[in-house]
Amino acid sequence: MSSKTDSNQLHAMASTAGYGEAAEVLAEQYESVTFDEVHREVLHLFPSRPGSVLDVGAGSGRDAAALAARGHRVVAAEPTAELRALGRRLHADQEIEWVDDALPELPGLTAQVRRFDLILLTAVWMHLDERQRASSMARLIGLLERGGRMVLSLRHGPVPAGRRMFPVSAEETISLARRHGLDVVHETRREDLHGRPGVSWTHLGLRLDAGRELPNITIKK
Repeated sequence: MSSKTDSNQLHAMASTAGYGEAAEVLAEQYESVTFDEVHREVLHLFPSRPGSVLDVGAGSGRDAAALAARGHRVVAAEPTAELRALGRRLHADQEIEWVDDALPELPGLTAQVRRFDLILLTAVWMHLDERQRASSMARLIGLLERGGRMVLSLRHGPVPAGRRMFPVSAEETISLARRHGLDVVHETRREDLHGRPGVSWTHLGLRLDAGRELPNITIKK
């Protein structure tokens, strides 16, 4: 099979490919590490006072639950029904608003014209191809408050079988963020917490200038 055919098949796959079938195993993996362990380099970027948080690709709800426990109003956007169900069950003690929504459009949240102090994207960005990453960045900025922050983790390394993932670099992501008016306030690289061979992560913190005019969100009919 040619590399061109492989690429076409990868683009044709859904970004959530493989997650529903493996939801139980994945949830166990996600919950095996804590919020503080996963985000240790960027904890200082999270709001110190209760605010509004959007967790995109919330998975099992580990991060959403930790943020809700800290007093934040949390929306957990997760397109995989099986993971949403597990998240609701695992973290039923926390007040989390679960929604079925996904990048690159986030149509549900965009239609409500909501804005957030923090947008969290943990292990999400690599599921989007280059064109989708560009449109996603524009859409996310439309959901961010003035002075709000966006925290992303970028996965580097081999792609698991049956998953839709694309190479993504810190340099490309930073350039894209700056073109959309975001300031880069943090960048670190670290090892994979699960010890997967060849896998590493970049953590980025981005900030929307408090004096910048908020973009209008155009709703597609």
